Amino acid sequence: MQIEPTQIYRVRAVAETLDVSVATIYRAVESGALRAHRLGTGKGAVRIPGDALLDYIAACEQAAVKDRPAEDSAHSPVPSLGSTA
Repeated sequence: MQIEPTQIYRVRAVAETLDVSVATIYRAVESGALRAHRLGTGKGAVRIPGDALLDYIAACEQAAVKDRPAEDSAHSPVPSLGSTA
């Protein structure tokens, strides 16, 4: 799915796009990591703005890069372009 900043998405669509469970999306919303809107009374429906989803994806990418261990390029498990591995 192409994420449009001005669109609003359902939790299931976001979960399918990110290939995670619906529960994972609800946890991200409850923790504040993913901004969302509740519609209606009681539990209501949860909707996620496209710009919030793009921010969440960027934050996840930054966290993944930050948590990645620094490795010597000579010992990298991924061969560089042009290698004969």
